[in-house]
Amino acid sequence: MPEQHHDIIVIGGGHAGVEAAWAASNLGADVALVTLDPSKIGVMSCNPAIGGVAKGQMVREIDALGGLMGRAADATGIMFKMLNTSKGSAVHSPRCQSDNRAYPRFIQKAIASRAGITVYGAAADDLIVERVGDEDRCVGVVLSGRESLRESMVNDGLTLRAGAVVLTTGTFMRGLMHTGETRTDGGRHGEAPAVGMSHTLARLGFELGRLKTGTPPRLRRSTIDWDGLEAQWGDQPPVPFSDLSDRRADWPPLEQVACRITSTNCGIHDYIRKNIHRAPMFSGQIDSVGPRYCPSIEDKVVRFADRESHHVFLEPESHETETVYCNGIATSLPKDVQDQIVRGMPGCEHAEILMYGYAVEYDMVRPHQILATGMTKRYPGLFLAGQINGTSGYEEAAGQGLIAGVNAARFASGQPEFVLGRDQAYLGVMMDDLITKTPVEPYRMFTSRAEYRLLLRSDNASDRLTPLAEQLGLACDERVRRFRERADAMARLHQYIEHASVDGEPLSLVMRRPAFRPPDLEALLDRKFAASLPAGVVETVTAERHYEGYIARQTAEIKRQSEMEHRPVPDWLFESRIEGLRTEAWNALARFRPATLGQASRLEGLSPADMTVLLVSIKRGRPAELRNAK
Repeated sequence: MPEQHHDIIVIGGGHAGVEAAWAASNLGADVALVTLDPSKIGVMSCNPAIGGVAKGQMVREIDALGGLMGRAADATGIMFKMLNTSKGSAVHSPRCQSDNRAYPRFIQKAIASRAGITVYGAAADDLIVERVGDEDRCVGVVLSGRESLRESMVNDGLTLRAGAVVLTTGTFMRGLMHTGETRTDGGRHGEAPAVGMSHTLARLGFELGRLKTGTPPRLRRSTIDWDGLEAQWGDQPPVPFSDLSDRRADWPPLEQVACRITSTNCGIHDYIRKNIHRAPMFSGQIDSVGPRYCPSIEDKVVRFADRESHHVFLEPESHETETVYCNGIATSLPKDVQDQIVRGMPGCEHAEILMYGYAVEYDMVRPHQILATGMTKRYPGLFLAGQINGTSGYEEAAGQGLIAGVNAARFASGQPEFVLGRDQAYLGVMMDDLITKTPVEPYRMFTSRAEYRLLLRSDNASDRLTPLAEQLGLACDERVRRFRERADAMARLHQYIEHASVDGEPLSLVMRRPAFRPPDLEALLDRKFAASLPAGVVETVTAERHYEGYIARQTAEIKRQSEMEHRPVPDWLFESRIEGLRTEAWNALARFRPATLGQASRLEGLSPADMTVLLVSIKRGRPAELRNAK
């Protein structure tokens, strides 16, 4: 059987796989990217949008750590909007509608530009696990079918070996699509599922689960009464995601568009209720759980029976097609029911459906079986990222991919692990949530999940993470140069504020007033001085000054929790039952095997009293019977 050797193997060409391959390549690793269809690398399977509430913060963090998503969004965005601007800066979240043809082209061009990334068009059906020292490690994969993007050879039976493997299968593991009573094998419209990997993971002893997600119908724009509907335009000027994107007069590069708003109504809701028995989720055809915070229209009608209508946003998918995404009516109802739903909405009476909505069920791995690095506890060298860990969304997948890619490269080269804390990034919050809780539905990030969200704003992502990216080797020279320029400008602005006053009152105190906003500071600055500041500096400094007291309290709380977050849980603790610990707490410890006391304190099933018992047990040390057994 032929073999090829690489430093890292990444399986899957979605958002998680792309960021994993890119991050590992940034660290100098030789990467093999294995995907069923190389022409689908970076494809936006569902909503052609990047960012949103909390998700936008994650995209900014991915960018600050050298990732691709922010740059791709800036290069292909056709409507940019900062969400929650009427609220505090902690929840300001950037979002953009992307051109779903241009976005994957940008990603594929970036991947192709890296000599250190080799793309294999194939299915990865089996993992190679071998004994290395005193542990079983994942050291490669066996491919089947399809041709390599860069070689004429056929990959059937080809073995790839590497120091680490990153698995990012998305919705493809035993993917099954549902539209009414019709079921089709596949992980995405028109694409076959990945079957072999589910069987491999089960054979290797992983606990698998099954989740569901869905997508709405797409319409032909020329058949919609477009001008008769309320328009929603983006921000002018727009704010980019990436620190490497210049806010020039000619940015963004693509023509900006508006989406339109329509809605469902009582007649549509009544029709859905009459046909609810034909919906796979209600007929028993689907028994897996979907995302609670992104429900289907049939789920909305049942759960919110008192609502007479629901907003539907008609969002153009590309300048190159007439396809319009119906944001708000994800559905798996039969095609004839979808026809009636769409044509019952104002402006869509004559709309042509180009693609019907569907639900997709897929296998995932329960994430209590991974570490905060993305590496599996059972097999060192095997990393999981994206929807395989039970998450939902491009941004969550991309963030996990970056973390797994960095750690895979560091593991393969014998370097220490890279873990982000809950106080450092939303990416750290997400990874900690995944390994300390059992998801019963696809995990989605919200600002409410981050207890330190005032410190984890979208505007200061580069201040938090670019120094770390430079230390790790993820930041290019231009990113470092811009960061240092920004840091210098922020220092100068803070100094300016310390010596300025407004009507005899120190400016530093004026900035703490409830209604104070960045434009207020800009109006008080000397024009020449303001012009010398890079974009975004005024926003960040305003937030730091405005919330100075709250930030100080959160920083103090982080220091108090620091010992718990970094104090390891000894391995011997899981070898025998702890005296005085409740059964529920012991079961949680045995299932999740937390790496630190901080993680243990957040486990489902552990109370403050249980933590006290745990701390006492650790202080006493390894029991005599375990010492003797060793």
